[in-house]
Amino acid sequence: MFYLFLLTTLLFVTVSLLPLFPSNHWVVRGWEFPRVQIASLLFVNICAILLFQDYDTGLLVLLWSNIGCLIWQLKWILPYTGFVSPEVEKVMSPPNRQLRILTANVLMENTQTDKLIELVNEYRPDVFVTLETNQWWQEQLSQLHGQFPYRVPVPLENLYGMHVYSKLPLCDVQVCELIEEGVPSVACKLEVEGAEAINAFFLHPAPPSPTENEHATERDHELNLVANRIKNLNGPVIVTGDLNDVAWSPTTLAFRKSTGLKDPRIGRGMFNTFHAEYRFVRWPLDHIFHSNHFKLVEIKRLSYIGSDHFPLFTVLAY
Repeated sequence: MFYLFLLTTLLFVTVSLLPLFPSNHWVVRGWEFPRVQIASLLFVNICAILLFQDYDTGLLVLLWSNIGCLIWQLKWILPYTGFVSPEVEKVMSPPNRQLRILTANVLMENTQTDKLIELVNEYRPDVFVTLETNQWWQEQLSQLHGQFPYRVPVPLENLYGMHVYSKLPLCDVQVCELIEEGVPSVACKLEVEGAEAINAFFLHPAPPSPTENEHATERDHELNLVANRIKNLNGPVIVTGDLNDVAWSPTTLAFRKSTGLKDPRIGRGMFNTFHAEYRFVRWPLDHIFHSNHFKLVEIKRLSYIGSDHFPLFTVLAY
């Protein structure tokens, strides 16, 4: 059994330390994603080691190595639990001025449009953002045009199509390919009656993976460009979309630190939106960040729509 524990401990130490290496390759950066899963397996390994009555020096070294790795993993994920104070204050009584946002990565080949349309009709968002939407999805969602008179369609057949539907007037709309051709983002202002316009950024950078970008450089660079733009803004800001990055990664944490944007999930939960079909392989890929102009009314992961992502619904008090 000692050699089994030695093998598992070496594995957990390796995947815990790999993200510390100065490399953007997906083999290294990918281990930032499953920290909850690694922490769970570490806990099981620790319990298994503790079942032994006779401890020699080698077994104690393995035990404390596992405990150290568990503490390291918890350091990253603990803010996204109920064990810390919420970063964003919650409004107890619904205010008159609210911003309701629904973000959904639909999975382009998914054909269960009725499920998503039902959620839109039920939750009545002011801003509805779809990712991975192509021309076919655009046609299927056209029945919602009566609800959303302001729209930014960017249909693509490469998994990076994007559509923004809004009940609020949009101005200064910019569709940009910040880093990669065929990977758009949308920046605009949401006009709110009697209040300052909201600077909105809708993002979907490509992830580091063996099937897409080999390195995280492009994703990280796009987030850095958006952060630099936000730093020069004085008014209210929201950023939402599938960032293809977990909430606790150094890249996302640096993005929030440089922009000063808040994460309403801190102190409330992870709201894991991916992978919708595999319960043990889930982490928070779909995000919403906002400036200090907002407080939280509600944040909720919505039901399955046939995609590999769950939609994310957020209500902010302006």
